[in-house]
Amino acid sequence: MKHKIRKHITEKIKSCTALEKSKKSAIIKDRLFKDKEFKKAKLVMFYVSLKDEVNTLSMIDEAVKMGKRVCVPMVLREEKRLIAGEIMDREKDLERQHFGIYQPIVGRVKEVPLEDIDLVVVPGVAFDKNNVRLGRGHGYYDRFLCGLPKKTRTIGLAFDFQVLEYLPKDSHDIPVWKTITA
Repeated sequence: MKHKIRKHITEKIKSCTALEKSKKSAIIKDRLFKDKEFKKAKLVMFYVSLKDEVNTLSMIDEAVKMGKRVCVPMVLREEKRLIAGEIMDREKDLERQHFGIYQPIVGRVKEVPLEDIDLVVVPGVAFDKNNVRLGRGHGYYDRFLCGLPKKTRTIGLAFDFQVLEYLPKDSHDIPVWKTITA
């Protein structure tokens, strides 16, 4: 079931033009930046977007300019987990790694303790009306989100067609606190 949903949503994303994705991403950015949880957050963790995701690159840059501390995921492949690495300058602190994913340059950024993170901006292939999240199927974000303190808010970003009425949920699936769409 999850595989079919991923395939269906992936096809919808592929049919979206770059201009449509760019416009929707700008609206989502505006909505996120107006959100009270974002406004009060001192340290925000963003995902570094891929071509098929809501674009977070300008969000990262603007949040840094606003004076917020920003961190992004670092994948520890051997351990199959994510950690948060704080960045000051996206262009200097990130490099393209496995599968074309940009991550912090090891040795250039420091790991951020989970309890310091106020808000995590989470990617997803799909979300449902109850904020259940469907990821890419590797469990990295579910394992990461599971370790966050209860006070940390999580917000999923999605194009409107990525939000479904219902998603199947397994015991290890961690819902987000809220989903912002356009």
